[in-house]
Amino acid sequence: MQDESDVMEPMVHQDQEPGHESRLEPKPDWEPRYKGSDRLKGKVALITGADSGIGRAVAALFAREGADIAIVYLCEHDDAHKTKQIVEQEGRRAIAIAGDIGDKKFCEQAVKQTVDQLGRLDILVNNAGEQHPDKKVTEVDEHQLRRTFQTNIFGMFFMTQAARPHLGKGAAIVNCTSETAYKGSPDLLDYSSTKGAIVGFTRALAKNLVKDGIRVNGVAPGPIWTPLNPSGGQPKEDLPKFGKDTPMGRPGQPNEVAPSFLFLACDDASYMTGQVLHPDGGSTTSS
Repeated sequence: MQDESDVMEPMVHQDQEPGHESRLEPKPDWEPRYKGSDRLKGKVALITGADSGIGRAVAALFAREGADIAIVYLCEHDDAHKTKQIVEQEGRRAIAIAGDIGDKKFCEQAVKQTVDQLGRLDILVNNAGEQHPDKKVTEVDEHQLRRTFQTNIFGMFFMTQAARPHLGKGAAIVNCTSETAYKGSPDLLDYSSTKGAIVGFTRALAKNLVKDGIRVNGVAPGPIWTPLNPSGGQPKEDLPKFGKDTPMGRPGQPNEVAPSFLFLACDDASYMTGQVLHPDGGSTTSS
């Protein structure tokens, strides 16, 4: 039987994930495109993977709309510090919490720190994830398989369990899945499988919590330019053509995805639960 410590160990030393946005060229576009209108005024949001990429863009937009932010991230301290500054420049409070969401105890500690320091928890954004490309199913070793599920679905489950006692009527959970849950991906077998599990988790959790007045929805991005891709998430030889196979002919930017998270987190989506939005450049509908 495999030792539990082997399962829990992050793979960041193998593939350098999640990667530094500060070193990425060209830089992803994270800045909100419009002025805020207090759609999240007085709310507190915990966002996993908020140091860079989609998570940073969501944090920036939520802050512009009036939310205080708990930035949960793995190990990229420079990026997390930058995201904290972005939130504070919007006039909101921010805390940065480093750790592995695949560890249930860390998730409990992160939620406790959020509530202790920011006073409450209204919105949970389960965004963090990892991916490792392999051409053949036989190349996906046991450690990678366990680690991908540990982060992408177990971590989401752990964080939701920790947050649940603090979420009251009107709260929202937004889970990040992927177009690969619907289309599949021949080079991302384990990743695609976890993203399919997230869709099922989102729909089931939505029905589980609807009577308590808590909405649960998801976002399924297509190819988005983030540090995850050049840091081991995509084969190096595929990077020059990344996202060019979408109907729009380009990858998306994080600030093109963040508004989907905002819509599902705020009262504009008060009659939506168990749903998934698809900012994917037309990929899913064209398949």
